[in-house]
Amino acid sequence: MAEGEALDLSALSARLQEVVRCLHVDERKAEVERLEEESSRPDFWNDAEAARATMEQLTRAKEDVASAEAATAKFDDAATAFELGTETGDDDLLAEAQELARELEADLTELELNSWFADEFDHGDAIVTITPGQGGLEAQDWCEMLFKMYLAYCARRGWKVDVGDAPAAEVIGIDRATFTVSGKNAYGMLRSEQGVHRLVRISPTDAKKRRQTTFAGVEVLPVLPDNIEVEINQEDLRVDVFHASGHGGQGVNTTDSAVRITHLPTGIVVTCQNERSQLQNKAFAMGVLRSKLYELEQQRREAELDELRGPKNDISWGNQIRNYVLYPFQLVKDTRTGEETGNTDAVLHDGDLDQFVAAYHRWVATNR
Repeated sequence: MAEGEALDLSALSARLQEVVRCLHVDERKAEVERLEEESSRPDFWNDAEAARATMEQLTRAKEDVASAEAATAKFDDAATAFELGTETGDDDLLAEAQELARELEADLTELELNSWFADEFDHGDAIVTITPGQGGLEAQDWCEMLFKMYLAYCARRGWKVDVGDAPAAEVIGIDRATFTVSGKNAYGMLRSEQGVHRLVRISPTDAKKRRQTTFAGVEVLPVLPDNIEVEINQEDLRVDVFHASGHGGQGVNTTDSAVRITHLPTGIVVTCQNERSQLQNKAFAMGVLRSKLYELEQQRREAELDELRGPKNDISWGNQIRNYVLYPFQLVKDTRTGEETGNTDAVLHDGDLDQFVAAYHRWVATNR
């Protein structure tokens, strides 16, 4: 056990040094000093929008420095406990070193993710849309399962979720889901989920209990900052209002509060019905439309696969990024990274996605 622990600490030391290097900790410390000096100027808040952006930048820099310093301190504690435990034969100290090493490994995964988030919108919020693919009624149920999985994942990470649209299907599941996720690195983390998700299980709607393969698509877009301009001609929009509906189409209120916006030149349709008022639903839908139109413009300008959205494939066989197999065995496996687990309940019910998210970003960083 002692030899294994020594090797673990050696590997953790190498990871820690690499993370400190990639995070440019010394440069971040200098950045903190510069931004603190800037924020102390008497006229700093004269431009409130610029001041808020600076304070967000300062907060992120402080968090990076503090996290790196805390990880370094934890490694020192683990190394000291291991050394003393080895010298004295104290099993309690060796157990403490082992526990600190496990904690540090998780901390380093988070720090590695932070060091990889270099894209413009990675630190911001995300808009997630889940759409049923091949599989009929089963796909609508799979859509709801994914929706619940992501809600659980967001709760685990302490992110705020605003559901704009998640109408129940007539028989089982939901027709679609659109929601905004707000929190640290939400878009950077969740863009790993962009693509087709495949489920294999015994059909809950088949009396003969046959195996069914089902698909759903997940789209992840950044919530655009206010300083990103997207030109939307109001004459290009058709706005329809209708009663928000509950399960099976049952009305949940007596006013036309739900909003559907169609962008006529592109055919993009955005619906929101979960807010209390028509005004709130329209604002949410317009925010989603802005992000979709921005993405479309990026495609047009770059004339290549959109870096925000990833390859656009049919929501069907052969295009999946991840397989969720519940029968005849249990396995969740990412087709891009090879990351897998047999604990399907932890993934689908508890939202335990961190290993897949980290593996994806490690894979992207390696293949850049």
